[in-house]
Amino acid sequence: MNRKFDLLVIGEINPDLIVRGRDVVPMFGQAEKLVDEARLTIGSSSVITACGAARLGLHVAFVGLVGEDEFGRFMLKAMGERGIDISACVVDGTADTGLTVILSTPDDRAMLTYPGAIPLLRRDQIDERLFLQARHLHIGSYFLLDVLRPALPDLLHKAQEQGMTTSLDGNWDPSGKWDLSAVLPHLDILFPNRNELQYITGEKEFFKGVNSLVAQVPTLAIKLGSLGGLARRGDNMAAAPALTVEVKDTTGAGDSFNAGFLYGQLNDYTLEESLALACACGSLSTRSTGGTAAQATLSEAQAAIRQKGERGS
Repeated sequence: MNRKFDLLVIGEINPDLIVRGRDVVPMFGQAEKLVDEARLTIGSSSVITACGAARLGLHVAFVGLVGEDEFGRFMLKAMGERGIDISACVVDGTADTGLTVILSTPDDRAMLTYPGAIPLLRRDQIDERLFLQARHLHIGSYFLLDVLRPALPDLLHKAQEQGMTTSLDGNWDPSGKWDLSAVLPHLDILFPNRNELQYITGEKEFFKGVNSLVAQVPTLAIKLGSLGGLARRGDNMAAAPALTVEVKDTTGAGDSFNAGFLYGQLNDYTLEESLALACACGSLSTRSTGGTAAQATLSEAQAAIRQKGERGS
């Protein structure tokens, strides 16, 4: 399929303010703690996935909404510098660009998000002519797209009618409802992590949850953190380990995983090859603070996979 873009991403746009240290849990009562690092970086699951895909060599376009403010300008400039086509992004002078504060330790993260413009993207702000210009449509942070969410089943269906394949990463559902039933029939790939899988399916036993979802979505690519990942397509199942790296910050590792898997699928990799690339991309992204600073090129990821295979571990 000869189209201008390999990947079209529709989702949220917001920076991350990452506060990193061994003890980043705030203490009320006006107590003051010192942390190791604080950095404003490219944020949002959707944008980090798009940046990772562009870093690997895919041609990427993005649709999202920002305010006419410093955070919005910061994000659009950074996206453009990473080769993402932002011509379809919307700047709304009446909205504030959202922001996520990430409290990051070596082992875990907590997030506080000010939604701002994140939930305000509307269907009429999306140029559906892009569906004829891209090979694949990825939706990020489904549960945060409040205004657009009711229209997404039809948008995904129209994308498939125009010859696109589709994927979704729901990310966390602050409402606790975890309902993907409206969009599952229109997806080719779903990207949950282990906890999200349990909440979406209601199954506490991991493989029962996998079996439940794979009956509804052709391909699952499941993020397992330090354990790597698992992919399932029908009866075909693949597992891949994470790489051994010195972890500095896990922000966005799952989004880089998404980018690697999508690169593989859009370049006719097998399920196993796509998953190995996804795990490599997710692992390598943790080498620096923020979701995009250490994202791997294709050659870096492939070299890391070969080295791991040669070590036999």
